[in-house]
Amino acid sequence: MAVKIRLARHGAKKRPYYRVVVADARSPRDGRFIEEVGRYNPLTDPATVKLDMELVDKWIAQGAQPTDTVAALIEDARKEA
Repeated sequence: MAVKIRLARHGAKKRPYYRVVVADARSPRDGRFIEEVGRYNPLTDPATVKLDMELVDKWIAQGAQPTDTVAALIEDARKEA
């Protein structure tokens, strides 16, 4: 089973708000997921990123692949910590 760490879109039209989730790669974008590991709000200035780094590291160690966008968010969170 291919597991990805990716964004699930929530919020209203033209007001995006994202949850960072661990999901099966075959699941739809906003469909079923395994676990929520963070949140991302691009509308605030600066953008708000809240990630549970312990959970992210656990899932990456188990073989989950972050998408390009999530990988950039994780990298930024590591720099700030």
